[in-house]
This record gives sequence, C-alpha cells and structure tokens, in this order.
Amino acid sequence: MSRKVAKDTPFSCSCGSLHGRISAAGVKRGTHVVCYCHDCRAAQLYFGQPDPAPGPVEILQMLPEEILFDGGVEHLALMQLSPKGMMRWYASCCNAPLATTPTTPKFPFAGFIVKRIPDPSGLGPITTRGFIPTGHGKQTHEKIGSAVYGLVTRVAKSRMSGSWKNTPFFDPGTFDPVAEPVILSKSERAALYP
Repeated sequence: MSRKVAKDTPFSCSCGSLHGRISAAGVKRGTHVVCYCHDCRAAQLYFGQPDPAPGPVEILQMLPEEILFDGGVEHLALMQLSPKGMMRWYASCCNAPLATTPTTPKFPFAGFIVKRIPDPSGLGPITTRGFIPTGHGKQTHEKIGSAVYGLVTRVAKSRMSGSWKNTPFFDPGTFDPVAEPVILSKSERAALYP
C-alpha cells in the first residue's frame, strides 16, 4: 500500500510573473481564517482589488519560511498603511497583494492572501472569523482560540529551531525587509477607510 505524498500548493500574482509555492507543511500547519478588519479592507482597496466589504478577506496564517518563490521575485514589493503598520507584500507587476507580516522577522508570522492560490481546496475549512462587525462600531471574533493556538505553536517551533531566519521577506544578515516600503501618508490612508 503506497502512501500519498503531500504536495506543495502553487500560488501566483494576477499576471503570473511572480509565482511560487506554499510548502505542504505550511498548508498542513496553517490556520485558514477570514478577516473583516478595516486594515485588510484598506489594503485590498489600495491595491485596486475588488472591495471585499461587507465580506471578509480570506487568509492562510502560516510561517514566512513556508512561502517559497520560484520566479519573478524582482517584482516583490512592500507597502505599509502607516509608519509602524504591518508589512503588506505585493507583486509590483500587477499590484496583487500576497501576504502580510510583522515589521520584524523575529516574530515569524505571515497572513497569506488565499486569493493568490488557484486551487485553495487543500487548505481545509475556515476555522476562525476575525473582526466581524456587529453594529455600532463594535466587532467580535468567532473561534479565535484555534487561530491563537496555531500562531503560538508555529512561532515557538520556528524560534526554537532557528528556521525563522529562512524568510523570503527579510535579509538574513541585517533583518531588513528585502524591499523598500511605500508608507502611506495620513491623507492617502484616510481615503482608503470609507
């Protein structure tokens, strides 16, 4: 009886110039979530993507080291909604958002945009819904525990093994981002929060 070998999951930007794979382990250990937060929506609008509202942005929470670029890495670009905001990585060739990371590789986390995966069926079901609007400016979360547990266990394992240094988004020697960030002004940012 032969065992089924898990395969990497391919992804690409909209035009196909920037492409790669999410490792089979990354898919297996990742947490499939959706996020309704204002920042996720603002980023989609900035990149000229369809407005997800009132729906969410679909994300695979994972380790950056499990994102493998196979071609077009010269198109990897970076935007921040504010000077200290999360790093929002995208493909400059077609403005396709790819992933969100913290500003340091020392906290190994990536929120990969599921829309970049042609066949997301292997990701499993959505387990967590974050920042769900409930009216009167308030928000709630559904099943946040699984996302928190996944985040903590992935980060701890990556930090203990040292594999967090194998990120495609930061220089392994300086820990600087591999692209110069475009940081939005207050007025540019305000225009994205209708």
